[in-house]
Amino acid sequence: MIVKDSEFVFTPPPQLSWARRVLIKPCAGYPLPYPATTSPGLLNSIIKGIRETSNADILIADGTPSGESIYPIYRALGYDFHHVLMLDIRDSIFIEVENPLPQLHAVESFWVPNVVLRSDFLISVSPFKVCGNSARFSVANLLSLLPVSKYRGDKSSGWGTLCELGIEGVLADLYFTLPFDLGIIEARQKLFYADDSDPTKGEAEDYGKLLVGEPHEIDLEASQIAGIDSQHLRLIGEGRVQLEDQMGS
Repeated sequence: MIVKDSEFVFTPPPQLSWARRVLIKPCAGYPLPYPATTSPGLLNSIIKGIRETSNADILIADGTPSGESIYPIYRALGYDFHHVLMLDIRDSIFIEVENPLPQLHAVESFWVPNVVLRSDFLISVSPFKVCGNSARFSVANLLSLLPVSKYRGDKSSGWGTLCELGIEGVLADLYFTLPFDLGIIEARQKLFYADDSDPTKGEAEDYGKLLVGEPHEIDLEASQIAGIDSQHLRLIGEGRVQLEDQMGS
């Protein structure tokens, strides 16, 4: 679903009504305002929509590429919400979860934060960002839920060992291992840049829309809008066929 930014009102899907814990994953790894990160205004709208239909605990969680505390970044971004628990992923207990795909693309298992596994409804909220020819939307937004401490490798920051395996395959595997219920892409502006480590060196275009729906599906729609063919989204499509064939056999 694509809606005008000015007309957006978050209406929680029916399955959220039974959730006792809702986790919102913003794009918040850098002390940079929208469109490099998720705007506090959109998060506030989502929280307000949840509160009108549910008494669930609401958590916001993310991590930094450096592995340092994210709390100063939360403050810099203006993330100040009443009765919402702000979490740093690095403080979680991590549990190894196997990739359910019969034919994986890059990774057999991921270290997943327990706070994600213990949440009943998961929402990925990302800006509309394109790095080169690859989507950095709601699926790619999940990468920073993984512990830098376990995936840094020889790099000073980031998820070096996963990048060495091929980040597009990693993102496809992550989609199936860490399934999110809903994706929201904040496309008031479209940001195009060339270096994942520095989204400030990019160009933003006004668009004035938001995309809401199943993460893979809205990422595909956003990719069509951006005019790109992102590999990890194609691999997810292939993985879906694998699982359907497995269920049918």
